[in-house]
Amino acid sequence: MTRLKIAVVGVGALGRHHARILSTLDSVELVGVAEKDVEMGRSIAEACGCAHVTDFHDLLEDVDAVTIAVPTSAHLAVAGDCLRAGLPVMVEKPIAGTLDDAARLVDLADRQDVVLQVGHVERFNPAVTAAFGQIDRPRYLRVERLSPFAFRSTDIGVVHDLMIHDLELVLALVDAPIQSVQAFGISLMGGHEDSVQARISFSNGCIADLTASRVHPEPRRVLTSWSASGCVHVDLHTRRLTSYRPSEALLSGPSPLELAAEPGANIDDLKQSVFGKFITVREPDISDSDALTDELQHFAECVTSGRRP
Repeated sequence: MTRLKIAVVGVGALGRHHARILSTLDSVELVGVAEKDVEMGRSIAEACGCAHVTDFHDLLEDVDAVTIAVPTSAHLAVAGDCLRAGLPVMVEKPIAGTLDDAARLVDLADRQDVVLQVGHVERFNPAVTAAFGQIDRPRYLRVERLSPFAFRSTDIGVVHDLMIHDLELVLALVDAPIQSVQAFGISLMGGHEDSVQARISFSNGCIADLTASRVHPEPRRVLTSWSASGCVHVDLHTRRLTSYRPSEALLSGPSPLELAAEPGANIDDLKQSVFGKFITVREPDISDSDALTDELQHFAECVTSGRRP
């Protein structure tokens, strides 16, 4: 089997994990890492058994594809040069700092006819995969993504840093055009916005409320969907999914309120039977697969097959 030769550009907080994982994939040969911080780059390269360069251009003629984990402000320049070299690219989210820059990269990938994948790793979270199989025509979505301040990704705000994950999930779940967006944000630590609350209204009537903050005492990542078929709650951090569906007893009647109105009705017993008799609660088993590994494997498979990510 011919192994796909890949280079990683940027081996900081996330890129080092790109290198670590790619060095373990049977279908991939990690040729090298490009990192301007010489000490960091050499350390990662030694651990992964590959070459280190300070200028990513020095690797482009020796590889079949590139993954990019540099600051967002450098995405256009780095990804652009890789695409112009005819190389498939996986670039960490956000694809770029502006819509114009994002459009340039997409157009460049189309003209070069090469794969361009954006690193929306949450899509490969096994809890998300399970949720997509459970959520049907949502009418209301509520998403929270909270994190302690990490003193990184300070070149962008919390929308590009954290909320972008949930924007991508919401747009994938709701099959309708956006009608309006309302949002409020504040900067707490200086610089870009650190906390944002947004409401998105869709043309089919669905509403999505999103909260993102990178100044929070502890991490929290949850998504809840309400629809005519019930409620699905997903803890993206602990990978726990709980679904609440109307039972056959509730659908066929009599309703709990009708039962409560009957002479001699035992309200305490009815309270105890809400979840179980009237509302079916299920917590399916969730895979323990690693989302970043699955994402990088998916990129390698798309490069090899030529299919769209």
